[in-house]
Amino acid sequence: MKRILMFIASLALVVAFVLPDTTYADKVIDEKLGVPIVVYGADLSAAERESVEESLDVANEAEVEEVTVDGNDLTTYIKDGNKNARMYSSAKITRRDAGKGLVITIVTQNNITQVTADMYANAMLTAGIEDAIVEVASPKPVTGHSALVGIYKAYEVSGETLDTDRTDVANDELNLATKFSEGSGIDKDKVSELLTELKKQISEQNPATKEDVERIVNEQLKKLNIELSEADRQLLIDLMDKIRSLDIDFSKLSSQLEDMSKTIKEKIGEIDPGFWDKVKEFFSKLVDSVKTWFE
Repeated sequence: MKRILMFIASLALVVAFVLPDTTYADKVIDEKLGVPIVVYGADLSAAERESVEESLDVANEAEVEEVTVDGNDLTTYIKDGNKNARMYSSAKITRRDAGKGLVITIVTQNNITQVTADMYANAMLTAGIEDAIVEVASPKPVTGHSALVGIYKAYEVSGETLDTDRTDVANDELNLATKFSEGSGIDKDKVSELLTELKKQISEQNPATKEDVERIVNEQLKKLNIELSEADRQLLIDLMDKIRSLDIDFSKLSSQLEDMSKTIKEKIGEIDPGFWDKVKEFFSKLVDSVKTWFE
């Protein structure tokens, strides 16, 4: 009996060690920045919308503002957008104080098939959205493009005004990013790294001509060991030249993405590698200890 009690006590120690001591405070309404805005794709069925609500943890918010995004919104925020496009990917947007940066989480990883968190972050910064927590979800496999339109709409609902020239370019950027990763076979993270580095160089070097932009693109492709077809390389040059003409300050992009990465790791519980070594050592010692009880 004593040994059984000791074993139960040890299991309790294991749970206490592995699981963080978390205290859940009641959600409160942010009277300065406003409540989270949840944007649903207009083509969701009632059951699919319920699934999205669950994925985005809507029920646990003190209060939310809910809006729907459809093909008409696509044509509003994106030049030459298809008003008949079907919209499924959805998002919850929580505004943050200036300087806090972006935290992007795709909560249904298997259902957002093309767009990554970093791709969303890059496009949002191009569009002029710099400080927010954004969670993206879909009840079925979709590319994830319509969620970006939903994010734009959420910002305008909250009282902001986005520059349509910037949202057009941001959409071009997202389309090119997914084209490279899906059509050209380039790793998605590598695509995000390329776009980030190009923006940093444009910010630092302030190129005056398209020829200067072409030089920067060629340098970064070589540096990152990325090979593009001539047609894709030209598309990238054209995109970066558009970004140059918008005169966007991307000097803080690198630090924002770094902060975003750290925040996401903390959120999903990725602690420093040494933590798991300690867990392994603890279990090893526990097993050895349990063996001695039955000797």
